[in-house]
Amino acid sequence: MSPPTSPLQIADYRKFWLARFCTMLASTGMVVIIGYQVYDVARADYAMSIPTASFQLGLLGFAQFLPVFLLTPVAGVVADRVDRRKVAALAMILDVCVALGLGITTELGLRSLPVLFAFAVLHGVVRVFIGPAMSAIAPNVVPPNLIPRAIAFNSIAMQAGMIIGPAAYGFLFAIDQTVPYWTSAGMQVISTLSVLAISNLPPFSPEARDAHPVKQIVDGFRFVWHQRFLLGCITLDLFAVLLGGATALMPVFARDILNVGAEGLGQMRAAVAAGAALVALWLSFKPLERNVGVKMLLAVSIYGAMTVSFGFSRVFPLSLVCLALMGAADMISVFIRTSLVQLRTPDEVRGRVSAISGLAISASNELGEMQSGVAAALLGATGAVVFGGVGAIVITLFWAGLFPEIRRARTFEPLGA
Repeated sequence: MSPPTSPLQIADYRKFWLARFCTMLASTGMVVIIGYQVYDVARADYAMSIPTASFQLGLLGFAQFLPVFLLTPVAGVVADRVDRRKVAALAMILDVCVALGLGITTELGLRSLPVLFAFAVLHGVVRVFIGPAMSAIAPNVVPPNLIPRAIAFNSIAMQAGMIIGPAAYGFLFAIDQTVPYWTSAGMQVISTLSVLAISNLPPFSPEARDAHPVKQIVDGFRFVWHQRFLLGCITLDLFAVLLGGATALMPVFARDILNVGAEGLGQMRAAVAAGAALVALWLSFKPLERNVGVKMLLAVSIYGAMTVSFGFSRVFPLSLVCLALMGAADMISVFIRTSLVQLRTPDEVRGRVSAISGLAISASNELGEMQSGVAAALLGATGAVVFGGVGAIVITLFWAGLFPEIRRARTFEPLGA
């Protein structure tokens, strides 16, 4: 048989893709509903003002980030020592329990800020272990020459889940507040079965299996530290999205600024993912190959500019366009960074490096939500989003000077090769 020319020709990759899609749909949809419920409960049940309720969204982001910060090193080591399929499957089963718990408490009218925050923390724990394990599986089931295209297809799965999840869950929530959680539980069951159906992965080397866990953690951080281009890419995304993230404040815009409710919130979240999915689809057929560093810097700058535009917009269709362009720009940055992580990382440290990259992503997202909540309490929702977008542009310019390796990078090959 001739070698495959597309990742989709590989049966194990198709199983992986399905699991990736279902997990992302379940997770993003559930996170959107939790965020909306937190804001709605704060306003309706606790009679909080808009700034105070917005601050609760910031605290929610921090609550989800805390387990990521504490457990990421452990999750990376686990992904490099234990069958990655079993790690991912167990975490997915735990997320089924989280979804069922949220559905039951909503059905019984027991929702409150402490309950919602507790489940958000548990969901954060699940995500810590799913991320490194799933990220490290893909390179084990496709040949190296297909990894860039596989990354693009991975992004399509993720972005498709992010499009369908928030939009569908917004409509489902409007019909019955418990249905989104039952849906998440079902999606995670499908993900679990798909992951467990993947063929046996290559065995870990004796050195990786027998090394001391603490030493493995240190080795993972050391590897990233000495890859300056990789370090610059990860930290650029960390700080730019940390400042520029408008996601946490979308419930504020949906409920009190644009007046579009939970259904509009789902469309706003879906718009970001739609822009990213279109770019991911394009990259799956025509991956970036030249001037990747400059393109990454430009993409992050556009992301910041569209964040500013979204903050000022008071017209819902225009807001959706800005969000879609934000997603498209972010997808380019994600593609470049992820390709570098996969192509430059030996398999024996791939779980740990994926965990470190995931930590940076979670820090930018969840801590970005906290930053946005605090900024909204001080500057208002519009001021917080505009401030963050400008900050993302400033960070990009500063990183271009601090890490000249990014500007000089022409291809995904190691610098100096």
